[in-house]
Amino acid sequence: MYVDNAARAHLQAADQLSPGSSVAGNCYFISNNEPLPLWDMVNRILDAASVPPVTRSIPPKLAFTIGCICEGLWRLLRLPGEPPMTRFVAHELASAHWFDTSAARRDFGYAPEISIDEGLQRLRRSLQMPPA
Repeated sequence: MYVDNAARAHLQAADQLSPGSSVAGNCYFISNNEPLPLWDMVNRILDAASVPPVTRSIPPKLAFTIGCICEGLWRLLRLPGEPPMTRFVAHELASAHWFDTSAARRDFGYAPEISIDEGLQRLRRSLQMPPA
């Protein structure tokens, strides 16, 4: 999801917002409408940053177990902050997520303007720019 698309969706929804409108009180999924597996997207972001891709993984059950252990240790030892791995994070990283944006398209005409490829090209350019 490119930030320009998210901002545009907010503005489009706000333009339709009034008491009793079809937009009032509703939640909407906003995405690029380009389903892409999580780790493909992560590796494309890393590539835009000139960072090597993720090539190794562990089984989801092992990640879930590590998350459970980390949660227990953080709770037992009253460690500050969040554990580096949780059961929730393990589950989310092991699951594909696809979001239906048809309600946003229907209710306020949402359609992404910036594709994933264009967003990644912009990211790459912004990371190559010297600091101001």
